[in-house]
Amino acid sequence: MSEHKRKRGRKPKIPDAEKTLDLPSIAASADDDDVVFSVSNVEIIPTTTNPSISSAAATTTNNHHPDHRPRRGRPRKHPKHETPEEKPPPLPRAGHCRPAENGGADFAGDVEPGVARVVPAMDAVVKVFCVHTEPNFSLPWQRKRQYSSSSSGFAIGGRRVLTNAHSVEHYTQVKLKKRGSDTKYLATVLAIGTECDIGNSGYMYIQYVMVVQVGYVDLSIEFLLLNSSFVLGDVAAMLTVEDDEFWEGVLPVEFGELPALQDAVTVVGYPIGGDTISVTSGVVSRIEILSYVHGSTELLGLQIDAAINSGNSGGPAFNDKGKCVGIAFQSLKHEDVENIGYVIPTPVIMHFIQDYEKNGAYTEMVFVLRYSTFSCTESYRLLLYVIGFPLLGVEWQKMENPDLRVAMSMKADQKGVRIRRVDPTAPESEVLKPSDIILSFDGIDIANDGTVPFRHGERIGFSYLVSQKYTGDSAAVKVLRDSKILNFNITLATHRRLIPSHNKGRPPSYYIIAGFVFSTVSVPYLRSEYGKDYEYEAPVKLLDKLLYSMPQLPDEQLVVVSQVLVADINIGYEEIVNTQVLAFNGNPVKNLKSLANMVENCDDEFLKFDLEYDQVVVLRTKTSKAATLDILATHCIPSAMSDDLKN
Repeated sequence: MSEHKRKRGRKPKIPDAEKTLDLPSIAASADDDDVVFSVSNVEIIPTTTNPSISSAAATTTNNHHPDHRPRRGRPRKHPKHETPEEKPPPLPRAGHCRPAENGGADFAGDVEPGVARVVPAMDAVVKVFCVHTEPNFSLPWQRKRQYSSSSSGFAIGGRRVLTNAHSVEHYTQVKLKKRGSDTKYLATVLAIGTECDIGNSGYMYIQYVMVVQVGYVDLSIEFLLLNSSFVLGDVAAMLTVEDDEFWEGVLPVEFGELPALQDAVTVVGYPIGGDTISVTSGVVSRIEILSYVHGSTELLGLQIDAAINSGNSGGPAFNDKGKCVGIAFQSLKHEDVENIGYVIPTPVIMHFIQDYEKNGAYTEMVFVLRYSTFSCTESYRLLLYVIGFPLLGVEWQKMENPDLRVAMSMKADQKGVRIRRVDPTAPESEVLKPSDIILSFDGIDIANDGTVPFRHGERIGFSYLVSQKYTGDSAAVKVLRDSKILNFNITLATHRRLIPSHNKGRPPSYYIIAGFVFSTVSVPYLRSEYGKDYEYEAPVKLLDKLLYSMPQLPDEQLVVVSQVLVADINIGYEEIVNTQVLAFNGNPVKNLKSLANMVENCDDEFLKFDLEYDQVVVLRTKTSKAATLDILATHCIPSAMSDDLKN
């Protein structure tokens, strides 16, 4: 009787783990059916109360420690419970996870028993391998040495894969490998859109969106989803694999809604540091309109504090319900910031996909797959130019200063932004004028700081309203002009800058005469000439045109003398580098093709080039054309002009 009371009143003695860690008794305890130890993804089963085991343990304990009085003075780690009913429920175990369907992992952390777990489709995440061969913009007749890279992607509906396409920029070969597989599947690029530079202050650089199909290795078609000013062409690469083996066990990722601040996000991909899939988690720390590619357009973006490293780009960002809320594509690395990553959100991705389907691009692509290899006809390109995010072709100014509002004849209850400049090539130039006050866009009032209501307690730049439209859509704009309110319906279009942020995936254009290498200025060209810090190293005039100049004609280009290949005929001109060409024989130069045509068809005695800074280059026509052939042979240049200028 006393034996029974003593066992009821005192918990059975369990040896300290640190003292019994190396004892054989630990291995012996594995024979008990009710004890399961957890390693990695093995489920932990709590030990049930068994009177026989407790009795045996108590007996064993008493045999080793017949006298318990020396331990009575020690503080107990757990409160004493007289009955089993008074014991508190077991605490949830951190890191507890069980194997999930579709190869998924449990990201929920501590989950209560009986609660259904929503697991991201981990097997939908693939690794993208690419061999790149970049054009040499400084020597445009050749390419650079090839290099390899890897990134991430994920499966979506319709047997397609979505990825950030800077991972297949200037591709030579693209391969895909799914999780847990040792097979790499060849991929073919069906379409390429360009520009997804969501960086500020030059910390981030251009990326690309591509559409890729696996199985058609012999095709490489340039699909210009977006024009030179659009920035989210880099959102995704859509791939389709004909081999059914590739899709076995792969469930497509579902897209979720735009997350709120502090919502949990999990970024999945294949970053550097290993070959297996990687998972990082964090929260949404900011949602705002971000300036893409030096303000050429503005789109919604998410800022998160999850780690995004090289190779993560193109991987999905999941919410706690296992749905994709965006594509990870870049992190901000600077000595003054920590844990800042950027995600292209679902609304922007869905806009890209829906625009792709809305404009019949897939139907036209089937035609191209049948009848074209490695190139598109001009009419096909013109058809695809209309796809992309539209822009309001104006630059505007905030109206926060009260004196400015009074001077612009604004009433106390009127708010809006002032138009500084209107793009002369944009449709808006027909109705909008400088100094107009934009009061509302599609019926939504614009504040003096250029924001509109977004969600509860949030405001966002009104360019978000523009980005929700499609190219060719109409929008209602209310403006204040000379104290009168005017209403216009404008047609939205894409926007083009004088210095484009990309070359649309094509090799750079060039023209050579008498050793003078003429080329066009683009952001890749500036980066090739002045390095990644071109925003600080390039000449001020070029930077001014990059940031502020607007084209006056739809096909206008900034043509420069890139360099002079030294020869007897160009003595004295050797130091001319990256200098703009303004006119040829008195005729303005609007683009490189017009310059090449004028020179090739020139019958005058002299070739006269008017350059900036009032420089003039004069050459004899007959001797210049004759010397060009020798110069090309000396420098092993196959042609005096690029292929696009010949057609």
